[in-house]
Amino acid sequence: MRKLTKLTLLLAAITFSAMAQQKTIGMFDGQLDIGKNTKPGSGIYIPQTQQYVISGAGYNIWFDHDEFHYVYKRMKGDFILYTRAEFVGWNGVEDHRKVGWMVRKSLDGNSAQVNAVEHGDGLTSLQFRRTTGATTEEIKSKINHANIIQLERKGNTYTMRVAKYGEPFVTEQVTDLDLGDEVYVGLFVGSHNPDVAETGVFRDVRITVPVAGEANQRTQMTLGSNLEVMEIATGNREIIYSVPYSIQAPNWTPDNKSLIFNSSKGVLYTFNLSTRKPVLLNTGDVKNNNNDHVLSFDGKMIGLSSTVKELGGSIIYTVPITGGTPKQITPKGPSYMHGWSPDGKDLVFCGDRNGEYDVYKVPANGGPEIRLTDAKGLDDGPEYTPDGKYIYFNSVRSGLMQIWRMKPDGSDQEQVTNDDFNNWFAHISPDGKWLVFLTFLKEEVEPGIHPPYKHVYIRLLPITGGKPKVLAYFYGGQGSMNTPSWSPDSKHIAFISNTNAIEPVK
Repeated sequence: MRKLTKLTLLLAAITFSAMAQQKTIGMFDGQLDIGKNTKPGSGIYIPQTQQYVISGAGYNIWFDHDEFHYVYKRMKGDFILYTRAEFVGWNGVEDHRKVGWMVRKSLDGNSAQVNAVEHGDGLTSLQFRRTTGATTEEIKSKINHANIIQLERKGNTYTMRVAKYGEPFVTEQVTDLDLGDEVYVGLFVGSHNPDVAETGVFRDVRITVPVAGEANQRTQMTLGSNLEVMEIATGNREIIYSVPYSIQAPNWTPDNKSLIFNSSKGVLYTFNLSTRKPVLLNTGDVKNNNNDHVLSFDGKMIGLSSTVKELGGSIIYTVPITGGTPKQITPKGPSYMHGWSPDGKDLVFCGDRNGEYDVYKVPANGGPEIRLTDAKGLDDGPEYTPDGKYIYFNSVRSGLMQIWRMKPDGSDQEQVTNDDFNNWFAHISPDGKWLVFLTFLKEEVEPGIHPPYKHVYIRLLPITGGKPKVLAYFYGGQGSMNTPSWSPDSKHIAFISNTNAIEPVK
């Protein structure tokens, strides 16, 4: 992951200030200074880090008119706007300098608008002007110093979700705000001083077009996909591949050369991390593969889950990582592959037997199944720790879906997470020190299902326990991180985010 210092970013912003009126900037259509007689601002996009550096001046964004620098595009319909934003230099001239997202009816200074904003003194708020020239209104967030800023439109309802990086979102909302179907959407910086320009850096900028209607477990996975890589230590995210259809569940190969993912067409691909191009993985006649596929610890084999209607649903197969003719392991379905034992001798999976989903173990060469859990309700996502001492899994037995663990023989089952979310698919880092898992909001998703196209987190927890930290905030869910996706050095993870409008990777 490539990084630039704040000083480098500031120098870049100054160097390219003459480009302030360029027609396009990254994913945006243009930029300009909003308001009359505003000191010129600037905006640049840095492809190497996928960051935007924006400088802007102006008296304020308040009362009946605004002055600031705006990087924008035109959009229709619903959307979700996300970024991680910071000021360059926390000791600015004005406490109320501003960075954030804004949606405007027009580019006039007195336009109706709504913005999700962080101020220089830490105040975080949802501000809006209902009609042209009207007085700006404000809903203050319950937290200050938020650097994660998300603004979502659903009809005439605008929802601000903000957080200090690592913490869950805090939400505020305004309803019945009619800005028209087609609006201006973009990032902004205002200095709260007409004579001084302030600079903001925006990273992980995402503009998501969600699925129409409410997604559920039966929603067809048809939206576009971004394959993202995240650095654990910094939280830096990079989109390395985008397609206008569904790809799912990246596995990271132990040689650090490739990722393996499936597509909604039922086939698997090996994605070369150097060339950033996918190649079809040969799985013979097994071509109805889903997003439950796992590499053996030595990287020589991959376990597949592929639907065979005549056998009751998903069936587990194994095949060499280089491709070949798969070997059938489970005789009946549904059987969903989730983990190999470190010695390669056993597989663990989620299986439906007699109407109850539980965790099972089976020899990697085939043989009798051993039931490891028998609690009422769904037990899913089993995965071995690298030392082979535990199997982590998720279970709904305590009410919400939570992470649990047990010994490889099914004994000593104990709860690992106990919070107010629905947590799925714990993946243990190769060094055995951490686990990451997918988190759904309980107000959006029932405990026993994990649909696509929802607000989700990826959270990080020390293997020894503690408070989970949010690593990634994004739109996805089913297929985003079903299977182990750690890099072999335990420094990165890969996952899939979704949108109905894919921006090309630049």
